[in-house]
Amino acid sequence: MSERTFLEEINIRSIGVIENSTLEISKGLTVLTGETGAGKTMILTALNLILGGKADSSLVRKGSERLIASGKFSVPKTLSAVLEECGLQVEDDQVIITRTVSADGKSKASCNSISVAASALNSASEFLVEVHAQAANLNMTKSSKQRELLDRFSGTKLVQALNTYQGTLANYHEVKSRITAIKKNNDSREAQLGILREFTTAMSALKLTHNENIDIDSEISRLSSVEELRIAATSAASIIEEEESGTLTTLGLVRKSLDVSRSKDPLIEELYQKISEAFFLVDDAKSVLASYLSKLEADPARLEYLNARKASINSLIKKYGGSGSVETELAALISKFESSADAIADLEGGDLRLQELEKELQGIKKDLVTAAKALTSLREVNALKLAKAVTSEITQLSMPHTSFHCTVASADYSALKESDFTALGCDEITMFIQGHKDGPLVPLAKGASGGEMSRVMLALEVVLAATHPVGTYVFDEVDAGVGGKAAIEVGRRLHELSKHSQVIVVTHLPQVAAWADSHFVVTKNSDGSVTESNVTTVRDEARIEEIARMLAGMEESASAREHATELLELPLSAR
Repeated sequence: MSERTFLEEINIRSIGVIENSTLEISKGLTVLTGETGAGKTMILTALNLILGGKADSSLVRKGSERLIASGKFSVPKTLSAVLEECGLQVEDDQVIITRTVSADGKSKASCNSISVAASALNSASEFLVEVHAQAANLNMTKSSKQRELLDRFSGTKLVQALNTYQGTLANYHEVKSRITAIKKNNDSREAQLGILREFTTAMSALKLTHNENIDIDSEISRLSSVEELRIAATSAASIIEEEESGTLTTLGLVRKSLDVSRSKDPLIEELYQKISEAFFLVDDAKSVLASYLSKLEADPARLEYLNARKASINSLIKKYGGSGSVETELAALISKFESSADAIADLEGGDLRLQELEKELQGIKKDLVTAAKALTSLREVNALKLAKAVTSEITQLSMPHTSFHCTVASADYSALKESDFTALGCDEITMFIQGHKDGPLVPLAKGASGGEMSRVMLALEVVLAATHPVGTYVFDEVDAGVGGKAAIEVGRRLHELSKHSQVIVVTHLPQVAAWADSHFVVTKNSDGSVTESNVTTVRDEARIEEIARMLAGMEESASAREHATELLELPLSAR
């Protein structure tokens, strides 16, 4: 788990029925239990906000100005760069994400005290936490999600094959666009060539570089204000260097005064060090000013050249560019110039060039078909492996006669249409369950009950855990429609998953809660008008009481306590 992210703490203030709670979450399996309406789901609501979910003012606790949800994650060095690309700043291998929502609906987000957009949190969330609730299970019935799960299971070989395919597809579309442009421009070929040649001549003469307008403006500003800058720099140097009352002289005297007594009081020593630092910084500034003044001189010829070049750039943008900023238009002109040689060659080649490109396109299409077939082949091999592994997991989740199947339906490679080539290949992935050996294959969307879908999703996650960088899995209602022996097996598999990743489960089943490495209970109290919830950790006797309550609804039931003790011994015997 060292190479995965890890949720260390969640802090919740004024969310729903929870006034103020802090959960320090350990590795392994953590469960949240409590009576209906106590606020278990508020913890998941807080996590959803932390991960960039939609802000809603109705979540703010009645009588409060705002809600605050924060989460502290430890981040392995291997993922720091990925999170920073998403917009989060990682400090000391940690990110602390805070989300506030005011009663009037305004939302703010920060990461390590730096403001970020909620969209940045959303982008980073896929590397931090994976949440499974009933909605996520429904999402799994979509073909696109099923392809994503299969591709994730297939690992780096499939990623490489997909990159090859996508690169070839991009090349195919680029050459096809050039063919379309030649056909479109045949009637006005000479006029187009004239414009392009004139453009390339102008660009070749100017030799533009990216963002050079910024440097030009800066240098023009300096050369236009030489005398003003000289007066300012000379005045500053004089104040620093003045023999009797200059800054350096004053700081030197202060240092000398403190030097006598600095060994007798740590505070004086600290002041002495600060004054010394200021002395050396000002001394360094004196040298920089002297160097600046020695180089500061008027250069009318250079100023004239820069103004002329700026005018030429603006004229070129006006003639060949658009209405964007100078930087944007400059970049567009440079990009156009870099591709102008191919554009001229296409136009000059005429029909011959068209034939060459069409021949090239046919070659690229063959490569594209080969790349698509390689993608299909890898998916087919891994679909069988995934089906076997998930079936094994399902069997252990009290569905002994149920099997899981994953099929890869591909386009007809002997008669491919251009529309068959999507950005992700030519395959459609479908996942099925089979209730018994000779039973029909039924798509997940149609054949799985809520309880079965939860168990299939759990089985998938157990299998995928070793291939996915997410360090924290959150399950809400994973035990929906499950009871008895099946519930014990759900707990066992969640515990198995927690060996690879951190797992957090909201549950109402004692058979699941018994497997936890750490157990939080959400309790509620009421004074008749305002209901508040508290979140506490339970261990030993308190945990037996909670499991007994979940079993019988009565903390004092002797038989429930016996049964609770027996359940809590299950994880010990499984180790």
